[in-house]
Amino acid sequence: MATSKKSEFYAALMYLNACFLVNHACDHDGVIFGYSGRTGPNYWGSLSPNFTLCSKGINQSPIDIVKNEAVYSPQLEPLERDYTATNATIVDNVFNIALRYNDAAETVKVGGLKYKLKQLHWHSPSEHTINGQRFAMELHMVHFTEDGKITVVAILYRYGKPDPFLFQIKKQLAELHVEGCKAEKGDPLPVGVVDMTELKQGADRYYRYVGSLSAPPCTENVIWNVLDEVREMTKEQAADLMAPLEGSYRHNSRPLQPLNGRTVELYDRSLRMRKMM
Repeated sequence: MATSKKSEFYAALMYLNACFLVNHACDHDGVIFGYSGRTGPNYWGSLSPNFTLCSKGINQSPIDIVKNEAVYSPQLEPLERDYTATNATIVDNVFNIALRYNDAAETVKVGGLKYKLKQLHWHSPSEHTINGQRFAMELHMVHFTEDGKITVVAILYRYGKPDPFLFQIKKQLAELHVEGCKAEKGDPLPVGVVDMTELKQGADRYYRYVGSLSAPPCTENVIWNVLDEVREMTKEQAADLMAPLEGSYRHNSRPLQPLNGRTVELYDRSLRMRKMM
C-alpha cells in the first residue's frame, strides 16, 4: 500500500474509532449500555454493580397500562404544572436527545410535594403501552425534589399533525445532526427561551404508578404520571428527534417490565367532578 494511501487508511480508521467511542452510552463510571446485543436491556443488570436493579428490581418501568384494570382514585389530585417559558439547552446524551433546564422554576405538584423540572427527553417508539398498543414516540419530563425524589410526566405520541412544541428546537436538532460524531457528546447547545405552555395540556386523565427510571441505573421509587391523551407529531419531526443519534440508539425503548402486583391508579377529572356534585 502506498504511503499516502496508508495515511488515508489510518486517518479514516482513527476517525471511525473516535465515532465508535463517543457514540456509546455510558454511566458515570464509563460502563457502556445499549438497546441491542450484549449491552442491551436483557444484560443491563450484569454490566455494572450500579445497574443491579435493572435485573433484580421488582418495580421497574415501563409497563403495559390496561385501562380496565386501572383503579380510579379519588385521592389523586390534578397535575399542577407550573410551566411557562424558560431558558434551556439541548444535549445529545448518546442514548437520547434531551432538553435541560438547569435553573428553571417550572414545577409539578405530586402527592403534596413540588418537583422541579430538570430535563425532558424522547424515546422511539414509546416505552409504555396502552392496552398493548405501542405508539410512535414518548416524551419523559423528569422532575426532582431537593432531596432527590423523582417523578416523571410521560406523554405518548402517534403520527399525525405537527407538534407545535418541537418547532422551537428544530434548528438545534439540525445542528446536532450535522455535527454527527464530530460533536462532543454531552456538550449542551443553547436553545434560548422555550415556551412550555403546550406541555401543560391534556392532563384531564392520567395513570399513576410507582416504577423506575427506564434506563440504567433503573432507580426505583419513581412516581410515573402517564397522560391518557395521545398527542401527535409528524414522521418528519420524529425523524429529526432521532437523527442525531447513532445506530441502535435511534430505537431507544426498554422492553415492558412485569407489573408484579402493582396498582395503576387513574385520575379522571370528569369522574372527580361528578362525585363532587
